[in-house]
Amino acid sequence: MYRVDAEKKVHFCDGMSRRDFLHAGALSYLGLTLPGYLQAKAYGAVNEKKEKNCIFLFMVGGPSQLDTFDMKPDAPAEIRGPYRPIRTNSPDIQISEIFPRTARHADKFSIIRSMYHSGTGVHDIGHQMMQTGRQFLNGLEQPHAGCVASYVMGEKNGMPAHVLMPRPIGPTGGNMPHGQTAGFLGKTFDPLVLNADPSLPDFEVPDLLPPEYISAMRLQRRQSLRAMVDQSVKQLDENPDARLLDESFQQAYSLMSSETAREAFDINQESEETRDKYGRNKFGQSCLLARRLVERGVRFVTVNMFETVFNEITWDIHGSAPFSPLECYEDLVGPMFDKAYASLLDELQGSGLLEDTMVVAMGEFGRTPKINPAGGRDHWPQAWSTLMAGGGIQGGRVIGATDAIGAYPVDRPVTPAELIATVYHGIGIDLETELPSPGARPVPVVDYGTEPVLELF
Repeated sequence: MYRVDAEKKVHFCDGMSRRDFLHAGALSYLGLTLPGYLQAKAYGAVNEKKEKNCIFLFMVGGPSQLDTFDMKPDAPAEIRGPYRPIRTNSPDIQISEIFPRTARHADKFSIIRSMYHSGTGVHDIGHQMMQTGRQFLNGLEQPHAGCVASYVMGEKNGMPAHVLMPRPIGPTGGNMPHGQTAGFLGKTFDPLVLNADPSLPDFEVPDLLPPEYISAMRLQRRQSLRAMVDQSVKQLDENPDARLLDESFQQAYSLMSSETAREAFDINQESEETRDKYGRNKFGQSCLLARRLVERGVRFVTVNMFETVFNEITWDIHGSAPFSPLECYEDLVGPMFDKAYASLLDELQGSGLLEDTMVVAMGEFGRTPKINPAGGRDHWPQAWSTLMAGGGIQGGRVIGATDAIGAYPVDRPVTPAELIATVYHGIGIDLETELPSPGARPVPVVDYGTEPVLELF
């Protein structure tokens, strides 16, 4: 660990170390978004009157459309599967019986039933496309939508602009990036990664909460602290990131020593009843923490429901080890999502924040219409469903449709790029905004001509 009260110098081989400077004052994600934000405002990239928050719930593994939100009860048994549709509080929507609580909130969300992509049906490709709107080509990593929001919109209320929890997506079989970093925007705009399980009794945020030797310092010693940091990084004066470091030090240190920031991450302030309502597991408590963070100024929160698809029960229902059986949707995965998602929508609405907070629940692809010999379903990027709520999204609607066996869109096909465009449109980012990329060639936030799904609003 890099200590600001130590004599040892720090050497950097690929820009500045994010973790080192987090310990020196959380400098790599806070404040450094301000120049981009001011520039974006000057060029009209941010519609301040329309600015909203966003929560991405990433259902890692690829949920089966036929067993969740696009039921086909009249199809043959090997297509329709073991679950039955149930009514919701919206007359136009039926969903799987594994989501009884979610069914009571259908008036708050809409379903896109015609998602598809034409890339390879591997997890990593789906992760990339659903979180960035693009597939990575020629070694160029595209930025996550939350990192674009961080660059364009900047931080608010002294909180990081984008938080990812509980941990980044890990191995899913493709050995490719998962689309959860700032990509070509640079590490400055990477999300603050929780790297901790908020359901554990001793939960804390390793990269945000200051070590005891800093938190115990008196306010009048901050100037001497600044001097020590200046001494440690003076060899980086030629580095543009170091110059930005100098400009944003005070704001970053303010976050690190801020009781308000620490309070935002203190999930133990929630009642036992509330914590139980979300579910006492990583996903449920991460959703609860996401609600706390957007209440206090975090613009974008990404929640990974799972971190891998191997040797863990997930949405990835191939039917045999190391993957999951179809029965887990009823036994574990479905109830886990149902409790957390319904509670999140309910509390956001109760606090008046749902109108200003878009909640997107999505997987990376769907599953094969026909159940395989192992009793599961395999990867199928040709069709799946995504839930959209809040942030101006109208509830109780179904956008698009698939054929009689849930295999292909037959009405209003929607691509990952169009989904990301919808998110940007909803949170107030102009779709013509251009991002700086290697080679000094501006890259639009979405490809030119990509339109949002306006029927949702």
